[in-house]
Amino acid sequence: MTLSIDLFYSYRSPFSYLALPKTLKLVAEYDLAVNLRPVYPLAVRVPGFFKKASPNFIRYVVLDSTRVAQHEGIPFRFPRPDPIVQDMMTLDVAAEQPYIHRLTRLGAMAQLEGRSLAFTDAIARVLWDGSVLGWNEGDYLARAAEKAGFDLAAMDEAITADPDRYEQVIAENEKNHAASGHWGVPTFVFENEPFFGQDRIDLLVWRMQGKGLARRQPG
Repeated sequence: MTLSIDLFYSYRSPFSYLALPKTLKLVAEYDLAVNLRPVYPLAVRVPGFFKKASPNFIRYVVLDSTRVAQHEGIPFRFPRPDPIVQDMMTLDVAAEQPYIHRLTRLGAMAQLEGRSLAFTDAIARVLWDGSVLGWNEGDYLARAAEKAGFDLAAMDEAITADPDRYEQVIAENEKNHAASGHWGVPTFVFENEPFFGQDRIDLLVWRMQGKGLARRQPG
């Protein structure tokens, strides 16, 4: 029996990106379906979040995500430009957010097609692996998406024609994310039980093994 989990994911979250290799390995090794469900980052979801958080919050995220990437051997650099338009001195978040709206809606569209994990893996690398400067320029995203079987221009066109459809998907994701019992990303949810963070995947596997998680058969 194929087990299924939800993965609540933000395109700005370094730990969401760092969870992808282990998630893909899980899907390759086990009879498991992962429904990646994009949500907006806390900067958009919770107005004023960074101004209320400890001054150590951002510094620790940078430190910890960098060493996790080094430990796991994952190519890593914070995206340039930041997917969230934010003044990092004042922590003010701009009213207009063209990057994160586009990325999250694209993920929502891929989710509707049942292929959001493959899509996100393809484009997240362009943002986070340090191989390009200006991930939003040129055809970097388009070429990455094409390799995963997506037509980025067609996706952008469909979203522009009906943005509300994809906003509704995102809103439903955020509602279910909150209902799972956690607010952070990445959060994996199995049978209504949340597992927050890329460092909880082993615990997630242990729980699923108790519910019959089976390895994939060769061939």
